[in-house]
Amino acid sequence: MNNDPGMRTVGGFAIACGLAVTQLMQARRERRSRASSEDVARLSDPRFLATLPPADALESLAYRFVIVGFVFWTFTLIAGAIWANDSWGRYWGFDTKEVWTFVIWVLYAGYIHARATRGWRGTRSAWLCIIGFITVLFNFTIVNMFFKGLHAYSGLS
Repeated sequence: MNNDPGMRTVGGFAIACGLAVTQLMQARRERRSRASSEDVARLSDPRFLATLPPADALESLAYRFVIVGFVFWTFTLIAGAIWANDSWGRYWGFDTKEVWTFVIWVLYAGYIHARATRGWRGTRSAWLCIIGFITVLFNFTIVNMFFKGLHAYSGLS
């Protein structure tokens, strides 16, 4: 079993992304059922949506997972900087992986800020959560495989 805190962080962001996608589907189902008869909406939407909580409850749960993941991501970013200083004699070197890790941190900080202070709810909030996780996937796949730097692992460069 992997006890890497980075994997728990990514797992939290993955669950939040899944909840955000489900939230978008549920919100669409709720709009359709308000606009037309509920029977028509049920026939065209996946059946499992009827068993799930409303879209706003899914959004709230996704937000909580992002906050927990953000705390772990912040710890990982700080611990990585301390480790870099011990290993390479510097806290920050603008390595591609370091930059993208910080970009992800800024995206999720923006998501938390926008939802908490600007009232971003509904589809805007869900899409920002999804974009954040796509960036995480980009960081763990494309950056690792195709970008040069101290964190390049594949040898494809």
